[in-house]
Amino acid sequence: MSLSARLGFEPLPPPEEAADSSATQRYRAAGRQVADPVYDARLRIQRKLADELGPTLYGNRAQDEDLGPRVREVLNELLAREETPLSGADRSRIIKEVIDEVLGHGPIEPLLKDPSVTEVMINGAKNIFVERYGRIERTDVEFDDEAHLRRIIDRICARVGRRVDEASPMVDARLPDGSRVNAIVPPIALDGSSLTIRKFAATPLTVGDLISYATLNRPAAEFLEACVRGRRNVVVSGGTGSGKTTILNVLSSFVPIDERIVTIEDAAELQLGQDHVVRLESRPSNSEGRGTVTSRDLVRNALRMRPDRIIVGEVRDSAALDMLQAMNTGHDGSLTTLHANTPRDALSRLETMVLMAGMDLPSRAIRDQIASAVDMIIQINRFKDGSRKVTHISEVVGMEGDTITLQDLFIFDVTAESGPLQLASLRPTGIRPRFAEALAMYGVTLHQTLFTGAPAGRR
Repeated sequence: MSLSARLGFEPLPPPEEAADSSATQRYRAAGRQVADPVYDARLRIQRKLADELGPTLYGNRAQDEDLGPRVREVLNELLAREETPLSGADRSRIIKEVIDEVLGHGPIEPLLKDPSVTEVMINGAKNIFVERYGRIERTDVEFDDEAHLRRIIDRICARVGRRVDEASPMVDARLPDGSRVNAIVPPIALDGSSLTIRKFAATPLTVGDLISYATLNRPAAEFLEACVRGRRNVVVSGGTGSGKTTILNVLSSFVPIDERIVTIEDAAELQLGQDHVVRLESRPSNSEGRGTVTSRDLVRNALRMRPDRIIVGEVRDSAALDMLQAMNTGHDGSLTTLHANTPRDALSRLETMVLMAGMDLPSRAIRDQIASAVDMIIQINRFKDGSRKVTHISEVVGMEGDTITLQDLFIFDVTAESGPLQLASLRPTGIRPRFAEALAMYGVTLHQTLFTGAPAGRR
């Protein structure tokens, strides 16, 4: 209710209109209004466009650069024959919405083009949420119905050679711009089809960006650059959406340009600026249940490609065993990420994933291999205010009995004196890493000033 209405300067809407105002606003955002003649005209024109162009709209549009201009040409012709009186703004609106519908992603196309939106989450046709600046908010956008949403999902899957139906109700795919897509449909999704799109940044964040966002500070950034140039094996640990891939991108930017890099991902997200990069992507099974290429297969193959560095986007299964073996057999400087809440949990997860390989290895042998392979763990967390911050940079020291020993080199300090979360910082613990001398053979020197701070012990 507006302020004028509450003060009695304008009449209140009738009850039925007030009850429907929310729905009306949502339809408007999606390009549809209740009893909207422009919307009806759009539907008629869209059907005529499908009749006019036929299969052209549903062929391999990725290679048809002339389709966009052709669609606009036909739309202008159809609008010229439209009997409904339309203003110039209405004509522009119809052209935009029809193009979004037949060439783009329907009503969510504006969300995908909005640079402030980092993730689009669709929970059925009428419930669409986005993430902006680390916070989730509901939008007024809607699909017409479940069938409308399914058409968009089917179009996304068709473009990447995948399908989703009752027999195969889940799919992971990638948009042409690299954005990650996950779709799940009934009967697995009980409340209607669900579509999640994690947008691909057109310009990757740099280490300067992370410093300005207070994700890490300059001493920590200098230390991480020294570790990558000094060929330390690094694991980035964190939760879903915490920024692991962003940190991995930044670490990858420190790799010298004269080294051969092989990247392995389930969905290609890394954006490396070096020239000598081989990008590999795993593949799910086809409709006949064949043709699967797993991350583990790719890690094994990468060992035969003479890589200087192997970068695995994320280890989540038995590929961890092959990754550890690569780190232990001369492929120093390898990088990867995994899901875990703390550096200690990351070690436990690595051990569990190695056991998933089906090898009958004792825990002591697995831990020895982890301690020998991994030099450092970077922990990044997402906080309640939406910010993402590196909370631990921990060195893997070795074994003490049956336990892998860690020592924190940098730790996120939240104290009473720090004030708000934004003022807290990643501070050195005062401990110099044991591998500092090993970096000298790569021409890397760690200045003691990077580690000045309060002392901390092992754990």
